[in-house]
Amino acid sequence: MPKYDEMRKIRDELLSFKESPLYEYRNVNKFFPVVGEGNHDAKIMFVGEAPGLNEAKQGKPFCGAAGKFLTELVESIGLKREQVYITNIVKDRPPENRDPTLEEIELYAPFLVRQIEIIQPKVIATLGRHSMNYVMKHFELDLELEPISRIHGQIFETKASYGPISIVTLYHPAAALYNGGMRDTLKKDFEVLKPYI
Repeated sequence: MPKYDEMRKIRDELLSFKESPLYEYRNVNKFFPVVGEGNHDAKIMFVGEAPGLNEAKQGKPFCGAAGKFLTELVESIGLKREQVYITNIVKDRPPENRDPTLEEIELYAPFLVRQIEIIQPKVIATLGRHSMNYVMKHFELDLELEPISRIHGQIFETKASYGPISIVTLYHPAAALYNGGMRDTLKKDFEVLKPYI
């Protein structure tokens, strides 16, 4: 089945994902699930944590202030946003922009795993600690796990079902919105993605 159809199938399943504790909250607020967007043949896939308010209203990942900075970071390494794929582990917005719970991450993670299998990226760049923790554990890199403050901007080589894959651990772009000094750190960390372009 073509990649586009596979992704549409995921979207349709998410629309009626009543098992999720976030389903009712989404419907009451007339939010959308945020599946992801970008190139289905992307070499680099960015995985965030969960959609924020703007994302849930528009059904697009990283379309608020943090998304604007993410686009800037992607362009800083010579790529266009359309050339990468951007998604989150949790596809619905948690109330009050709180962190996703472990239960929510476990519920939504199979959708992410299917997206990885569809796109087959060479690199998964995790954005933030929740994304980092899940992706590293999923690819059996548990022993490499440390606080994000220690391993941001690092590359971890591992294997996916379709071949070798690199995991790059990055701060969430929102961190730079609260702490201006993080902008330079994130820009520097993004440089490690250049060889994969």
